[in-house]
Amino acid sequence: MKTMLFHIPDNVELDVKQTARFLAAKLYEAGKLSLGQAAEVAGLSKVAFAEILSDYNVALFNYPASEIGKDASII
Repeated sequence: MKTMLFHIPDNVELDVKQTARFLAAKLYEAGKLSLGQAAEVAGLSKVAFAEILSDYNVALFNYPASEIGKDASII
């Protein structure tokens, strides 16, 4: 796993756990991480991570409507 270092101004109060969870949720939403990978970044189990996604306005199932139409036409 890669480690990243961020420089945050001293006057910005960030909770490390909340920041990791936010980043994991947004990377999951963007399709950059799988659910398992994002859960690991967030320091949570898959189930616990799936439960907090709504806190960050991220859907558990991130499947575009255009893909649903394509898949439906195949069936």
